[in-house]
Amino acid sequence: MTLQQALLQGTKLLEDAGIAVPRLTAEVLLAHALGQERTFLYAHSERELREVEWIHYGRYLHERLNGKPTQYITGRQEFYGREFRVTPDVLIPRPETELVVETALAVAGDARRIVDAGCGSGVIAVTLQLETGALVAGTDISAVALAVSAENAQKLGARVDWLRCDLISAIASASVDMVVSNPPYVPLGDRAGLQREVRDYEPEVALFAGPTGFEIYEKLVADAARVLRPGGWLVLELGYTSKDRVSAMLGTNWRDVRVAPDLAGIPRVLAARMEHA
Repeated sequence: MTLQQALLQGTKLLEDAGIAVPRLTAEVLLAHALGQERTFLYAHSERELREVEWIHYGRYLHERLNGKPTQYITGRQEFYGREFRVTPDVLIPRPETELVVETALAVAGDARRIVDAGCGSGVIAVTLQLETGALVAGTDISAVALAVSAENAQKLGARVDWLRCDLISAIASASVDMVVSNPPYVPLGDRAGLQREVRDYEPEVALFAGPTGFEIYEKLVADAARVLRPGGWLVLELGYTSKDRVSAMLGTNWRDVRVAPDLAGIPRVLAARMEHA
């Protein structure tokens, strides 16, 4: 079987199963089976598939048909122009989270000490360190997630300190210029309505906040007032329809509150500056 035939066959299998972007998914999985980039498929479309490549490709297609996200099959996801390693121990970075980085750079690009709370794969912490040269720490309650973030930092040449703790509980008072986070914000009751790719494969600790979905926000906003220096910024990714309730958590010590919408017009990132504790 040639690469072109394998690609057509894989695309049809995925399409018939209702998998999103079947052609692109087949390309990514076939290229991964070959250990090549996607462009290789078109430059060598008549090349015969070796048996071991066919076995790998078949396994990857089977995993995707069963709901396993493509990123967990390939172990890769691009974020802010860089390639990061992802495993089922960490949330798959979403394009919307790039807006967290953009907002952080816009409001506090000169911040010298930054903490990424609940860092997961480390995409925010690593990206901000590389973009600003600041002293950056990433925290997570999951030791296996921190291992993934540390691997990403090493691979991309970012100098980040990794701390295992609950959010920013291990950060000293009045010690940082910015706290940034894409926290868990899915209510536990929404579990059944999630896509199977998310519900069955992504880590629960990175998804679910508690019964209301606002539990982590409440802890973060309260503790950010402790760890931020006067004039420091809090930058949070927002869950769908959570803008008003999260904004209401900000007390009188917060100024310059701003909200950035994503490409769909949904309020996606909240930023606020702390005056005095």
